[in-house]
Amino acid sequence: MKQKGAHLGQHFLKARWAAKALAQAAQVGKETTVLEIGPGTGNLTEELLFLGAKVIAVEKDSALVAKLHERFPQEIASGALTVVENDIRSVSPESLGLAHQTYTVAANIPYYITGEIMRSFLTSKNQPVRMALLVQKEVANRVARSEKESILSLSVKAYGTPTFVKKVSAECFSPPPQVDSAILLIDTISRDFFKDVSEERFFTLVKTGFSSKRKLLAGNLSKLTSREQVETALATCGIPAKIRAEDVSLEQWGMLTRILK
Repeated sequence: MKQKGAHLGQHFLKARWAAKALAQAAQVGKETTVLEIGPGTGNLTEELLFLGAKVIAVEKDSALVAKLHERFPQEIASGALTVVENDIRSVSPESLGLAHQTYTVAANIPYYITGEIMRSFLTSKNQPVRMALLVQKEVANRVARSEKESILSLSVKAYGTPTFVKKVSAECFSPPPQVDSAILLIDTISRDFFKDVSEERFFTLVKTGFSSKRKLLAGNLSKLTSREQVETALATCGIPAKIRAEDVSLEQWGMLTRILK
């Protein structure tokens, strides 16, 4: 029989140590408001509640919503846990009552919406203070450990500080995915990087810079302005003329954004 939630790309976290590690990575304590995405069977929910958090759990699967009500009747009655039946992509912090509230995101999310969820909350009007996420180990490595940058890693680093916390093997999930996962923490989330850098122009520049992996950065950025202007900007920023987008740091992208208009 096909397990509930599997059709939504969800692999339920069954290892208690991993749920505890994720809750601890989120730095949850008493009075912490946590938005949990895709609680599934509630193993992470239990750890968050144990640490004293007030949890808003958004779950798309109606059968799992019913199971959460069965598992946590007292917590729901006391207001410690609020279960919202919805697709996280259809709600916003504002619609969940978090418009003027400090909150943390903790989630074991389906792999196929990882990037979308990160972008949605990092760019939201009321950002979380941190996000602790279970993602593919490869994604966590790319964002937090790789010496090579990507659109995703730069997007994360522009808003917060990513840390590879801990590997979580496939056997810790039911059904087990085909790859290992890892806990990725994005901390100190803010828009400080964009105080003197245009957010819109930055992402236009980054996406254009990565638009053709075989081309050098100068060639890709020449789609936006003249080659001469690009080469002058690179020289001004101390960036080698023959460099690829993946070798340019966040700070250098910021400098290029301020110069190339």
